[in-house]
Amino acid sequence: MTKEIWINLPVKDIQRSKQFFTEIGFSLNPHLADSEDKAGLIIGDKQVVVMLFPEPTFKGFTGNEIPNPVHATQALFSIDAESKKEVDELVEKVVKAGGTIFGQPEDRGGMYGAGFADLDGHRWNVLYMDLSVMQQPDER
Repeated sequence: MTKEIWINLPVKDIQRSKQFFTEIGFSLNPHLADSEDKAGLIIGDKQVVVMLFPEPTFKGFTGNEIPNPVHATQALFSIDAESKKEVDELVEKVVKAGGTIFGQPEDRGGMYGAGFADLDGHRWNVLYMDLSVMQQPDER
């Protein structure tokens, strides 16, 4: 059975994207650090891999046009945070690194999160889930 998943994203500028993602706290795959035509992000304790490819390369893989993520969303990438403070800190880093916030930090009864777009318009959620609050029985 499948053991890993790699998410592939098209980007306009590999170097700018690598800088953005490292500034917001993601790690780069050291085996691809010197590559000019791809980058590998390592995300979280489970080390999910997100590969970044120049748009022409990505288009060659898929055989399809690339939708403009500024005007259409095909996927929403959600990552966790360990606290509300960590959500807020990531939002600050995203803005400082040149990203856009499309969903301000908000508390939804045990789930605190925000939404941001990277330099190419791909949309991401960052969520802190307080399971002790979310697992409370419904008091109706």
